[in-house]
Amino acid sequence: MIYCCEEHVDIALDTVVNEHETFPLLTKLDVDNLSTSCEYCRNSAVYIVANK
Repeated sequence: MIYCCEEHVDIALDTVVNEHETFPLLTKLDVDNLSTSCEYCRNSAVYIVANK
């Protein structure tokens, strides 16, 4: 599971596809969870990208 911002969502999607060889699940975070930071930078995470 990768937490990412708007800017890095494409990298997170590619990472899940490459590592798990399956389609990724993209979920938008609730407003309550916006304190989580992106795994690629220090911005607030907007999405969770996970494998099936």
